[in-house]
Amino acid sequence: MNVGFYNYYENCNKNRMFEDPSAHTVGDNLTYPFVHLFKTAQDAGINISTIDTNPLESYDKIFFFDFPKEDNIYFKQLVEVGHDNLYLFIYESEIVMPNNWDKSNYKYFKKVFTWNYEMVDDKKIFQYYFPIKVLKTNDFDVNKKNKLCAMVASNKFNYHPLELYSARLEALRWFERYHPEDFDLYGYGWEEQAKETLSTHWSTEEGIKRRNARPKEDPYISYRGSVDSKIETLKNYKFSICYENARDIPGYLTEKIFDSFFAGCIPIYWGEPNIKDFIPTETFIDKRDFDSYPELYDHIKNMSNEEYMNRISAIKEFVLSDGIYPYGEENFTRIVMNEIQSKEDQESSTSLVNQLIKIFKRT
Repeated sequence: MNVGFYNYYENCNKNRMFEDPSAHTVGDNLTYPFVHLFKTAQDAGINISTIDTNPLESYDKIFFFDFPKEDNIYFKQLVEVGHDNLYLFIYESEIVMPNNWDKSNYKYFKKVFTWNYEMVDDKKIFQYYFPIKVLKTNDFDVNKKNKLCAMVASNKFNYHPLELYSARLEALRWFERYHPEDFDLYGYGWEEQAKETLSTHWSTEEGIKRRNARPKEDPYISYRGSVDSKIETLKNYKFSICYENARDIPGYLTEKIFDSFFAGCIPIYWGEPNIKDFIPTETFIDKRDFDSYPELYDHIKNMSNEEYMNRISAIKEFVLSDGIYPYGEENFTRIVMNEIQSKEDQESSTSLVNQLIKIFKRT
């Protein structure tokens, strides 16, 4: 059986998502769940590859990760020939990729998988969790944590009403102004003008006007450069500013909070509206519980050693528990493999491939 994959982000294609856990450069091991999936499929005698490496007609099923660009030649050809074993996994939120959330686009797919639990109907739309590589570790050296707080993020902006890019900027600017000795900034793009996220294209006339209209940013005095490993960097800090790209979107819980956990760094979190229903409250600080940054700063700066160690212990307990399983690579692999091996599709796949071979030969 041959199964195809295609990622919106080109640096993950050409089979790179299956070979390099760091193919996606904005976090640690972001593509590791695909590496794990690839190995599991191999062991089951299933061939998987990105669809830019083999003829389209060779694939029994094809999984798209995020809705493809309008000019995607592979998707266009598959739609034209009527391939009916296409699947969509939604990764990016609506503020970055609005096309992911346009339900009229779902007609091209047999099934759609999303982390937004409010959309799930278990008929056309199914739930999965944003996958991470679970690090079963309790090796947290609190004596190594010689600084108070850090943020590791890329310098971006967006005009969507739910965006949190501006909230990150507000946080770091506050620290720079009032307590620069207690804050460090890492990531990409902070040495230059912020880049707007994918929902607006700089090539358009409107995009160019908006870019040019943005005020020039003053230098970020807290900036310490990019990092080779987000987790290793955060191991030096007691707390991290951990804001998702957007707030108040059900199920939007990404690698950000987990990276902080694996570093033994207490996250100051903002994003998933019902976070306390999914993650133990002792493991993180909810930004929404504080009306101002002076109030938040006072809380983390003057936190008793007893409370701090209790929170570190809670993080250790959580990352070693079954509670983290839904977000891990094993559960992601289970969900995708169940779909690949679905018996309801097995009977039609062979005849479908034969039909597609004939169609592609004519085209």
